[in-house]
Amino acid sequence: MRILGRSRGGPRRLDGESPLRLVLLLCSFALTGYAGVRLLSGDWFGIALWFVAAAVLHDLVLLPLYALADRAVAAVLPAPARWINHVRVPAFVSGVLLLVWFPLILGQQERRYEHATGLSAGVFWPRWLLITAVLFGASALWLLIRVAIRGWRRRPGVRGGAASATSAASAASAGERRPPAGPAGPSRP
Repeated sequence: MRILGRSRGGPRRLDGESPLRLVLLLCSFALTGYAGVRLLSGDWFGIALWFVAAAVLHDLVLLPLYALADRAVAAVLPAPARWINHVRVPAFVSGVLLLVWFPLILGQQERRYEHATGLSAGVFWPRWLLITAVLFGASALWLLIRVAIRGWRRRPGVRGGAASATSAASAASAGERRPPAGPAGPSRP
């Protein structure tokens, strides 16, 4: 029984979460604030402009584009949403990777990257393609597994599992008659 936000397990907030979660959340806000102060100590106008442009670019350009792409996939694949998600999720992860690493994937910052790290920047495009292929392949494999499990569960005689099949076989060998499986009819007094 809860009285004034307390439970048997110790002190709790009114929403039922532990105080440790609140402390971790406050620490994450403090770390984010520290990173923001350090980030803005340099070119704060350029960073603020980048954040505003990124928000506008996302809301006015990218959101309509990937909403349109999602509608196109839903129109081409007339399937339940749980199946379309096997296309949405790898496409989203691949798109986020492209968005974050596009200067290197498209080869726009090769010289700067090679000068700063001493490593070749020519590997980003093939690796992004490989990661995208693996994401879609793993998603397709997971979809096949889900469809196979669903088909296996719908087969007649599978519901009882191995134990009921074994008991039915032993009852049949002993000569016992068992009533057919199914819903029970009305009982007679």
